[in-house]
Amino acid sequence: MTDPCGIDAGALEEILRTLPDEDGARRFFGDFHERHPVDALRLMGDRGLLSDVLTVAAFSPLLAATVLQHPDYIWWLGRRRLSSAIPSTEELLESLARFALTNSDAEPQVLLARFRRRELLRIFLRDVRRLATISETTEDISSLADAILAHALAIARQDLENRFGSPLVRDADGRLSHAEFCVVSLGKLGSRELNYSSDIDLVFLYSAEGETSGAGSRGSVTNREFFVKLSEKLIGIVGGQAGEGAAYRVDMRLRPHGRVGALAVSADDAATYYRSEAQDWERQVLIRSRASAGDTSLFDRFSVEVSASVFSTDQSPSEALRSVRASKDRIDREHQHSKGFNVKLGHGGIREIEFIAQALQLAHGGRDRWLRAPHTLISLTRLADRGLVTDRELTELFDAYEFLREVEHVLQMEHGLQTHVVPEDPSRRDLLARRMGFKRAVRFDESLAVHSGNVRRIFTRIFGEESDGATPIGHETPVRATPGVRAPGTDSVPPVLRQLLDSVAKSEPVSEISESGLETLRMLADRAPHFAEMLAAHPSLAASLERQETGGARDYAAELGSAADSETAFRGKLAALRRTWSRMILEIAVLDIGRRIDVRTAKAMQTALAEARIDVALRVAAEESRARFGGDADGTGYAVLGLGKLGGRGVDYGSDLDVVIVHDDDVGPDSSERHSRMVEIFTEVLGGVTREGHLYRIDLRLRPNGKSGPAAVGRSKIEEYFRTHAAVWEWLAYVKVRHAGGDRALGEWVEGNLRATIYRRAAELGPSELAAQTRSVRDRLEKERSSLSTAKEIDIKFGAGGLLDVYFATRFLQLRGGIPEEGEDRSTKAALDSLLRLGLLGTEDHEALAFGYALLSDIDHTVRLAVGRSTRVSLANHEAMRAICRQTGFEDPEALKDALDSARRRVRAAFLNVVS
Repeated sequence: MTDPCGIDAGALEEILRTLPDEDGARRFFGDFHERHPVDALRLMGDRGLLSDVLTVAAFSPLLAATVLQHPDYIWWLGRRRLSSAIPSTEELLESLARFALTNSDAEPQVLLARFRRRELLRIFLRDVRRLATISETTEDISSLADAILAHALAIARQDLENRFGSPLVRDADGRLSHAEFCVVSLGKLGSRELNYSSDIDLVFLYSAEGETSGAGSRGSVTNREFFVKLSEKLIGIVGGQAGEGAAYRVDMRLRPHGRVGALAVSADDAATYYRSEAQDWERQVLIRSRASAGDTSLFDRFSVEVSASVFSTDQSPSEALRSVRASKDRIDREHQHSKGFNVKLGHGGIREIEFIAQALQLAHGGRDRWLRAPHTLISLTRLADRGLVTDRELTELFDAYEFLREVEHVLQMEHGLQTHVVPEDPSRRDLLARRMGFKRAVRFDESLAVHSGNVRRIFTRIFGEESDGATPIGHETPVRATPGVRAPGTDSVPPVLRQLLDSVAKSEPVSEISESGLETLRMLADRAPHFAEMLAAHPSLAASLERQETGGARDYAAELGSAADSETAFRGKLAALRRTWSRMILEIAVLDIGRRIDVRTAKAMQTALAEARIDVALRVAAEESRARFGGDADGTGYAVLGLGKLGGRGVDYGSDLDVVIVHDDDVGPDSSERHSRMVEIFTEVLGGVTREGHLYRIDLRLRPNGKSGPAAVGRSKIEEYFRTHAAVWEWLAYVKVRHAGGDRALGEWVEGNLRATIYRRAAELGPSELAAQTRSVRDRLEKERSSLSTAKEIDIKFGAGGLLDVYFATRFLQLRGGIPEEGEDRSTKAALDSLLRLGLLGTEDHEALAFGYALLSDIDHTVRLAVGRSTRVSLANHEAMRAICRQTGFEDPEALKDALDSARRRVRAAFLNVVS
């Protein structure tokens, strides 16, 4: 039955009956329909989005009020809801910049509060739908805080420099340079475990004393005065109350000297304070510290200065444990009269899990650098590797942490309050239980008792009695001698190598390393610090490097499938797949760094690994879909199309996987929802984050209709879309389309039809209009993405003369000349050579594009080895620059920069010539 507004009452009731707070969701929809009738009618036309919006309302009256106030957020959520990727801080900054343009009339405080609330809609929906792990959710919330802090810092600094000029410092030779500033985060933000309603604990550091240039309207002031004013303004923007509340509550009480200390302090003064005056609990706080905004290298220098004070070799393990226990006892005394169970501070709560990790880090981190991980779950995993907690305890702590954080999230997002107390009122407790997925409160109470009891038992064992065969507290973990490994602390061993050797030497699965194995570790530390850190986090992988000989053909699918089949539980399968994938990618990297394979082979091996991972992920997703929702899904009937690097068989370290998921046409009543669920699980298997790490970032944005389109599209629908609706930028992207996994017959059929369609439409459009639109798309990407670069960075992808210039020039010529991607070699180099042979590309332009592509892609590949996923070469990261120069053969960073500048100028000139 349908009411006069066209609303299907039966469908609405069906959704409402499944929600934990049916009455709350019903009231919300009634209010929404009354205040925004047109939007309500439109929302009823999208059952999936309607279900998501009502679900958010049933869990969070706070976000329901946000939607009532800003109904346009619904359509934004509709575009973002099916994305499986966790946006990086950089991507959130770009989104914030766009949001600022469309809300230019709002004061900064209001703007940031609105932006945060809008993003919480996306994060919380994935959270309550169980589409993200706790680690993914807290990382997402933390990245959001980082982006807001960075945006606020840029606004505040610009305002201060307009008034006082730039703060300057003078070196020993009398040369002036800009003074730097860093926002240091502590606590949960420092470890990327921020809550929805957490305060953010900050410390502000600046590089050195001096004075400003005086070029502004108010004359010159000292750097100290400038940075104190900057801190005050930053706090006002981020934490100032406006019409819609503050973005965050900013807590500065943990700064040097506490409430009586200056808001901003020089890095040298701060380091002196922590070395000589700070109390033990203040040093403990620095375990979870990092740079959230500003100059990260300033924090890195400060961290090196204070690390020996935080992780002392002079303090015995028993002394360290007594100090942490004293901090916990003080917290207990302050909250001894609190009513109800506090999931954060109560006995068996989250704080006890955190203190278990931090106590053991302080007790043993002075002699074992690998244990110094700020993230609670990562640190617990490393402590278990050292035998400081048992495997059983590790599992219990992980399960308790996830359960308690879920309770905390549900409590806080009800009304946006910083609460941690489980309600005692029976009706509110029943509602909490339903929101946690329990039909009855008694079952929730039982689970709460089990998890908190396990934590309390382990906490008592750590700080008191010994049990379960774990290493007794107060005793050192025995360190096995490793041939050729120098003792940590030897001056001749670089810090990265020292950490790596120390970690591998103490790992239980690795009994001995040969001289060749030791040389491999040295090479990793020297040329690929990013992978050295990866190996330090998983030292057991060192054993597989000992057995590695060549880069011969591997049956990746069989090995990954066997790993998945070795576990029965879904989470176990994911963990096994990530461990196996980590070993495989590390083996490729070692062959690559040792020059036993060339760059092309390294990318081919990574592409084969990605394709195998896709096939296994489809199978595992089908199994889990059957287990969760019933039915007979078996993973067939789906094809995965690869675009970008995956389409061109050029997958590299840290590459996104740009994919489009296609299925056979069907018209069943639940087909859309069934395909959507399948894709959600598939992307979780393929790209999720757990304690074993992160695999691939999955990007589905290139599917028809982008973020607003269905996650999986039928073969007829995608063909129709490209025949009638696809824009030129989509043609350019789909030049690289290739079947990359799943049903081969289906994938190759769609691939062939799409290729024929876009080349036919390109011919109909005409070369001049095709050139103009290609140039327009490229200009927009350059403006949007490379604008975030600084003078200390070179954007080798999005910047002028970057890789995108080569890609767009090549694909434009392929479309204009009717030269499709076919065969095994679909690389950009092969396409450029083919265009030259066919006379579609002149010799001079070919030379500029081919040479520039070779250099840029080689440096891009090396950057990924050295520092991980990045489109930018950071000239300020001296360690990474040295590693890049060693791997690419440049004499020094200046020579590298000169070569890049020259190549990029030639590439840009060739691009403009091609599309003119």
